[in-house]
Amino acid sequence: MQTDIDPRSLIGRKAFDRDGNKIGTVDEVYLDDATGVPEWAAVRTGLFSRDAFVPLEPSELVEDGLRIPYERALIKDAPDFGVGRHLSPEQELQLYRHYNIALPPVPDRDFGRLAGQEET
Repeated sequence: MQTDIDPRSLIGRKAFDRDGNKIGTVDEVYLDDATGVPEWAAVRTGLFSRDAFVPLEPSELVEDGLRIPYERALIKDAPDFGVGRHLSPEQELQLYRHYNIALPPVPDRDFGRLAGQEET
């Protein structure tokens, strides 16, 4: 995904799976604490209004929203950690495993700061 996008501009966008099926709406964006780059989004899905966490890389912005390059079932089965909280390193590891994404080679990082949240 483009790294120069304001993460707040993603909130409220519709989210689609790799086949163009609507999954839900972007509820929150989580930044990498070390780089400040948007890394994860919580997508509000379905009738039960749960949040599925999705990776923003290699997702892409399209004119009608955010396209996530995974199938709908995998996204809907993603861990839901609740929004508005910092993602712990363990939670982020669960997400990397869920999406079968290789871990970035950065040691001792602090994962998942919310967009707009100040560092402490």
